[in-house]
Amino acid sequence: MKKPFERVVEEHADTVLRVCRAVVGVHDADDAWSETFLAAMRAYPDLPDDANVEAWLVTIAHRKAIDLTRAGRRHAVPVADLPERPSTVGLPGGTDHDLWRAVRALPGKQRQAVAYHHFAGLPYREVAEIVGGTPEAARRAASDGIKALRTTLADPDRAASAEADTGAGTGAGTGARGRPEPHGPREPGRPREPRESRQNAKLKGATP
Repeated sequence: MKKPFERVVEEHADTVLRVCRAVVGVHDADDAWSETFLAAMRAYPDLPDDANVEAWLVTIAHRKAIDLTRAGRRHAVPVADLPERPSTVGLPGGTDHDLWRAVRALPGKQRQAVAYHHFAGLPYREVAEIVGGTPEAARRAASDGIKALRTTLADPDRAASAEADTGAGTGAGTGARGRPEPHGPREPGRPREPRESRQNAKLKGATP
């Protein structure tokens, strides 16, 4: 017998949010998180009882991240002046800017492999099923990503510079519906803000 969907949200909300932050960036993570769980809620009644729920949710988040990135490319609007660093007031993950900038600056496959294996805890076989390729390729991408993160986190200014270069080509930070309201009402089941400093330390100590 499957758990009530509310339990699924409670148990996996933090993991999905971390994955969304890593793949689409902090600014668009709320949109990706919401779209993921809306799609999951609709499809949950048809999910087999023995399915790996976390892997299923990460797969949905992966697809929603692609949709948001494509939408950002279509609808991004240039502005005259940009701040040196985007504001994170009221946004989850605002306590560890360097980590999320560094992850966002990774090449796509590395970013996804790090997010799905190290943040979501999926084995490389399941990572490969989501992103395509072989488990060995997913392992190499994650290893290269961790090495790059260690280097970048040792020099945080590199993360800001690399993210600026990456964002210009990927539409990072330009979600389909703009940034979430920083002080809006909290939705039922929304994740608590994870302790990002622990995640940072975990990445620094991860085995490639």
